[in-house]
Amino acid sequence: MARRRLLALGGGLALTGGLAACSSPLASGLTGSQPDTADVIFWNLFTGGDGANMVVMEDRFKKTHPGTSVEATVLAWGNPYYTKLALATASGTPPDVGIAHLSRLPLLAASGLLEPIEQAGLGELGVTADKFTPAAWRKATVDGTVYAVPLDTHPFVLYYNVDLARRAGLLDSGGDGLVPLKGAQDFLAAVKAMKTAGGAQYGAVMSITADPSTAWRYFSMIYSGLAGPVVTDSGTRIDLDGEAVQETIAFMQRLTGTGLMPGNLNGSGANALFSTGKAGFLFDGEWQIPSYRQVKGLRFDVVPFPALLGPEPVAYADSHALVVPRNEARSRARTRNAALFIRSLLDNSAVWAEGGHIPAWLPTQRSKAFLDQSPQRHYVRAAFNAQYDPAAWYTGAGSDFQSVVGGTIIEALAGRLTPKGAVPTLRSDLKRFTTARPPVTMK
Repeated sequence: MARRRLLALGGGLALTGGLAACSSPLASGLTGSQPDTADVIFWNLFTGGDGANMVVMEDRFKKTHPGTSVEATVLAWGNPYYTKLALATASGTPPDVGIAHLSRLPLLAASGLLEPIEQAGLGELGVTADKFTPAAWRKATVDGTVYAVPLDTHPFVLYYNVDLARRAGLLDSGGDGLVPLKGAQDFLAAVKAMKTAGGAQYGAVMSITADPSTAWRYFSMIYSGLAGPVVTDSGTRIDLDGEAVQETIAFMQRLTGTGLMPGNLNGSGANALFSTGKAGFLFDGEWQIPSYRQVKGLRFDVVPFPALLGPEPVAYADSHALVVPRNEARSRARTRNAALFIRSLLDNSAVWAEGGHIPAWLPTQRSKAFLDQSPQRHYVRAAFNAQYDPAAWYTGAGSDFQSVVGGTIIEALAGRLTPKGAVPTLRSDLKRFTTARPPVTMK
């Protein structure tokens, strides 16, 4: 690969940003060889609770495959990880197994950096479409070829304070679940009831200030109930529905513009308000569940968002997936070990679910080990209603796309953009990306 194209590809894969569940560098460096120092070389991005759970899963593989060694390297989420994966693969020194977000898959696949799953021998181990959440498996497929094995779905979900919900009359007859909410009016009424419940300052809160990725998730979830992707044709065409944008922004402003929800609030502020019972609902990713479990006296539960503006519920989501980077020099034995390692991680993904993630592997999702986990079992349906970023080389977890478009949504939440005014601003945001030259040819 020519040096100029390689550097462009690295830049395309390394769109900036980060997620709470995949942060903090433990290793660095952008180049260097990948010696065969173990039978399976594994790269991932997991620290904190996710990192600890992954180590447990790795150890279980080692115990069941005592003759097969694993060397796991944890890299910083974002630039260092995706750039190093691209450079190492292009230079013929990739890991045997790597983690990738499915929202990043279109560019990785188009760049020729990944082995199709069928060529890695995973089908022989029972890793087939019928054993995965359909939405995740579809997202793992690019132009008819499957390039990744979904490990989870991590959706944007609705947290609620159980005690406030009881006072607000929002619990079902059994007293242990949120009443069904159907449509925008039901939802707005529930948020208002939460605010008027004793002790609440707001009906709902969300991290907004300096958090464009969360703003994008929130907007995309609501907008996707009304219209299709904002960009199509592999990200080269703007397909923004102006009327759907206005309806979406107007709905969002009915919350922030009436005091039911603050229009400016940072992550720590949202955390403090929900943790102390000053807000009834929290809009956030399920990866925050371990943090709220540590709050003494807080009784909360988590459910999928109901249908809001469209007829069916939509859950904005992404997925961590396992990929086999292309390496023509990899032996059949190493490829077999990589496949066995991936299958083992799937079989042990109930451990992974302890971090809040919904297992994509249906045998685990339906197992007692997962169904005993609460609140995880309460929002499984979100994985089946998952809506991912539109397929383009510039979209995906923590990308510049999310930062730019999410920045416009932040302005609307703060009331500095009208629903009508948001339409041309968003079109301008999208034009910046649809007219940019991709680092590789996209089909």
